Amino acid sequence: MKTILNRFVFLSIMDTIIGQGAEATIYLAENVIKERLAKSYRLKEIDASLRRTRTRKEAKLLEKLQKINFPAPKLVSTDKKSRIEMEYLKGPKLRDFLDEKNHQMQCIELGRKIAVLHNNDIIHGDLTTSNMIVNDELFFIDFGLSFHSTKVEDKAVDLHLLRQAFDSKHFEICEGCFAAALEGYEKESSNAKEIFLRLDKVEARGRNKCKG
Repeated sequence: MKTILNRFVFLSIMDTIIGQGAEATIYLAENVIKERLAKSYRLKEIDASLRRTRTRKEAKLLEKLQKINFPAPKLVSTDKKSRIEMEYLKGPKLRDFLDEKNHQMQCIELGRKIAVLHNNDIIHGDLTTSNMIVNDELFFIDFGLSFHSTKVEDKAVDLHLLRQAFDSKHFEICEGCFAAALEGYEKESSNAKEIFLRLDKVEARGRNKCKG
């Protein structure tokens, strides 16, 4: 009963639910609150461990992004168990901003910033235009699936996911968007040639699966 009451009090002070995913609910109060919710289908001990591990990993990653001055929400606080409080970034999502007239410049900037992440061995893991905010510059959000990796394969897959996002949400301009993103990526990346070669192999695997 105490847990239920505590959760009711917590929810009652929140202004707006702005996101609901499989793993977490996002609230907007003074800042953005991300709460990883307990899953009844998992053993209680395993569930608590998973939420704690993922919350700590995301919080540490946000701290690293701040250290390298990457445009992402600043970490405000975390309980290190299931809750993260972070800066609220105003502005439209890139998803709602891209069009035939402005996609070139925006996607070049997008590619450059993905390269900055990869140069620091950070894989975003969910590169969609819904996870980018257009403000005074392009900000990245939602690092819940992000992780550290030095592997060329992981960086190539990250770019492949971006292409899939363009195909899904921006079909009419997807080729131009992705080409511009790769142009920006190549300018900033410390290892673009090898990553692009692996990207070709990743996409070839995808085509072969479709044929099968």
